[in-house]
Amino acid sequence: MAVSRHEHRGVFSRRQLLGGLAAGVGVSLAGAAHAVRPSDDRGGAPAGGDGPANDDSAAASPLRFAVKWGMIGVEGAALDRFRVCRELGYDGMELISPGQPPDAELAAAAQQTGMPIHGLVNSRHWRVRLSSPDQATRDAARAILEQCLRDCSAMGGHSVLLVPGVVGGEATHAEVWSRSISEVRRVLPLAARLGVRVLIENVWNGFCEQPEQLRDYLDEIDSPWVGCYFDIGNAQKFAPPAQWVRTLARRIVKLDVKDWGAGAGFCKIGQGDVDWPAVREALADINFCGWCTAEVAGGGRRRLADIAKRMNTVLRGETR
Repeated sequence: MAVSRHEHRGVFSRRQLLGGLAAGVGVSLAGAAHAVRPSDDRGGAPAGGDGPANDDSAAASPLRFAVKWGMIGVEGAALDRFRVCRELGYDGMELISPGQPPDAELAAAAQQTGMPIHGLVNSRHWRVRLSSPDQATRDAARAILEQCLRDCSAMGGHSVLLVPGVVGGEATHAEVWSRSISEVRRVLPLAARLGVRVLIENVWNGFCEQPEQLRDYLDEIDSPWVGCYFDIGNAQKFAPPAQWVRTLARRIVKLDVKDWGAGAGFCKIGQGDVDWPAVREALADINFCGWCTAEVAGGGRRRLADIAKRMNTVLRGETR
């Protein structure tokens, strides 16, 4: 299943860039991955803003909590939604593209509340696939990804979440592997120019369902502009998330946070089969720092507050 490794003219390999960063500034590889583009993904507390500062324990944490825009069941303008999330202790926001183009209102809300838009989710990767056997469809999928990168840059974000394809009637595992790598490589010069990373999410798409497979897939691309958007709940079905974390290690750039149980399916964070203390230990072992975005059923203020409390409990070990 391995695909021959290629170097790209004008784009450093992950090993070259991260190695240089680690040597130059004395940070771990996990930290270097976040230092590729100096911005809010370094784990610092949000600057400025009109919301109350997070408590000392949260401010000292290497983790930054976010919520996906579609989860916010709060009426009002963008600023109202940002303010509610800030008051509840969230640090940032994640939007989608295409479908949510750069907007002055969103940018102003992020600026006024000190809650950066840390990234975007490609909203069309399931339907228009990089793994399609049809080159015209792959071209369209690549164009969508390029638009996501541009939209993300315009909003001040630094990552686009991508599902690289689907194993099934139109593509085998090997075909998803080779086709998606070929197309992702073609967007790397744009990603590097914009300073926005392509992050591959582990999902139930029949592709790379074991951590070693996803590790090897990312290493085959071999670019600092491609990493893993690790979904903790999605991983639970196939292997303990802590095992995934240690195997993927420095390749993990951001986390999607949800829970899953063999009998319960997707459920409230902390009520599934995920061994959260083991996850916390594994994340500490790889020196992870960065964005952790809830991906669960949303709602109004009370529901969003409960999600924030659950994230604090499972990821920071807080019990209050």
